[in-house]
Amino acid sequence: MVALRLIPCLDVAQGRVVKGVNFVGLRDAGDPVELACRYSRAGADELVFLDIAASHEGRGTLTDMVRRTAESVTIPFTVGGGISTVDGITDLLRAGADKVSLNSSAVRRPELVREGAERFGCQCIVVAIDARRREGSAGWDVFVKGGRENTGLDAVAWARRVAELGAGEILLTSMDGDGTQAGYDLDLTRAVAHAVPVPVIASGGAGCMDHIAQALDTGPEGGHASAALLASLLHDGVLTVEEIKADLLGRGLAIRP
Repeated sequence: MVALRLIPCLDVAQGRVVKGVNFVGLRDAGDPVELACRYSRAGADELVFLDIAASHEGRGTLTDMVRRTAESVTIPFTVGGGISTVDGITDLLRAGADKVSLNSSAVRRPELVREGAERFGCQCIVVAIDARRREGSAGWDVFVKGGRENTGLDAVAWARRVAELGAGEILLTSMDGDGTQAGYDLDLTRAVAHAVPVPVIASGGAGCMDHIAQALDTGPEGGHASAALLASLLHDGVLTVEEIKADLLGRGLAIRP
């Protein structure tokens, strides 16, 4: 059985880790390199580093910060934000990233997913999907540019398409749950996990041990995710990586100690 994963997320703007609610109201949460080192030492399985303003501002990811962060940790590290070309992917992998995360650029030009997967391998290509539940109808819409623009794409159908193009993993964020600590959108997570043959990382809404366990649970009411992304819950010191792992192990879930 493949081990489940806990993945702290470092959302970075203007050189600092930030956290908000529903993608707005951002507040400072610390230095990205310091936080990355802390979570690596604490036993996190991977890290995700997202330059959340890069696409909106029309610039590339901050490669120097990526390099310093990657040099400071001993666990796999995914980088996203403003990556729009194969050369951009190359630069970040050379800077020390193990994987890259594509979001707005994948919607704008889906072939980038295929090109990246063919050149570097599917395991290097993560597609991030920011989804919001539709008002008055079933399903979820895909948003880009840091949650500012509704593409009109259906989140489940889009996840299926990028997996076919070669994405090795889906980073799935519920915009409705982001920063609320009210729980992951289990319906969304489960729907995408059932639709694709690749791992799904649940993101947006973790507030307690039960929420994380539910996202990883493979029962009929669980999220069926392969990993849980965590941000404010860890940044604010509500829980630690060690506490969460101990709880999940106690529930019989296949998480690394």
